[in-house]
Amino acid sequence: MEYFLELLLGGMTRGSIYAMIALGYTMVYGIIELINFAHGEIYMIGAFTALIVASVLTLLGLNQIAILLLASIVAVIYSSAYGITVEKIAYKPLREAPRLSPLISAIGMSIFLQNYVLLAQTSDFLPFPNLIPEFEFLKPYEHIIRTPELVILLTTTVVMILLTVLIKYTKIGKAMRATAQDKNMAMLVGVDVNRVISITFIIGSATAALGGVLIASHIGQINFYIGFIAGIKAFTAAVLGGIGSIPGAVLGSFVLGWTESFATGYVSSDYEDVFAFTLLVLILIFRPAGLLGRSTAQKV
Repeated sequence: MEYFLELLLGGMTRGSIYAMIALGYTMVYGIIELINFAHGEIYMIGAFTALIVASVLTLLGLNQIAILLLASIVAVIYSSAYGITVEKIAYKPLREAPRLSPLISAIGMSIFLQNYVLLAQTSDFLPFPNLIPEFEFLKPYEHIIRTPELVILLTTTVVMILLTVLIKYTKIGKAMRATAQDKNMAMLVGVDVNRVISITFIIGSATAALGGVLIASHIGQINFYIGFIAGIKAFTAAVLGGIGSIPGAVLGSFVLGWTESFATGYVSSDYEDVFAFTLLVLILIFRPAGLLGRSTAQKV
């Protein structure tokens, strides 16, 4: 039973990692129906930014909590700037173009950002300091769940709740829903669609950057390629849950995390990706819209 709980909580931690990135995918798709394949690289840039800031603050002698907070804030701001820049350069000029054009642009931007960080930093894995302090009350249960895992779980929960409240109960949230439903009609009733899209990219980039800081601190190392792998898994999770749905992105992330965790624990770590993508295929066959997605009828 203890081993089962360990795998269950480990799967939730994996799911939380994917969810922090999948939220950005699903928000952007919900607004402009674009798969932002450069989103994983924003997560990677957030982790590198936090590493640089944490290294400087450590030399200044700040304590662990202060370093974590300041590194997270700088990473969120810097990554959000990258997110909105990518939207302005790579996606905005192609909004009226055929759907294949922005998709190719997104893949190109992903490759560009990977190589940009490769040239600016290094191809080697870099050690990332543990910025998350240990909770004393968790020490007797460290064999089941550790402090970084609990912090990642709680952060994901808080972010999901805040995003849900933002979209359902705020003015910008109403503008987002209006834009997602009918962009042209939203413009006719006075919604600044360009501003809404920019804010969506900022929020998505901020959640990815925050996830990058926490996950890098938990794993203990980063390199320029971590965004690609995490991005593919997060995109899979968003599709599983129903892309365009925030609760769906989180649910799909947890389902994917549990699938990988139990496959690793009871079968073999060599087959975790096989089980994960087999699950995706089955979901798409029997429920194409995802677990919480809604099928939409299109007039021809």
